[in-house]
Amino acid sequence: MATANVTEVTVYLDKERRFVFDLNALIELEEIYGSKDEAINALKGGGLKHIRAWMWAGLVHEDSSLTVEEVGRIFSKADPDTVVQIADEILRAASSE
Repeated sequence: MATANVTEVTVYLDKERRFVFDLNALIELEEIYGSKDEAINALKGGGLKHIRAWMWAGLVHEDSSLTVEEVGRIFSKADPDTVVQIADEILRAASSE
């Protein structure tokens, strides 16, 4: 029986937040980009818009009313090293899918 890869990262931003990249997060991204492959290619392209979308997808499980723009505001106040750490984890999650 195969097990699914679920990447979880806990960080302190405006409050403690837990990023979860699971099937639900990938479905959210698929709805934005049209396919999982397009979502991964967009992320690998490195644009901030795409990184923000992936960050949102990883956080929306905590609050279904959370918007992409709110995630941008949360990260605007975050330590840059934390943002880099999360972006690295997102890339690892995307690469393992």
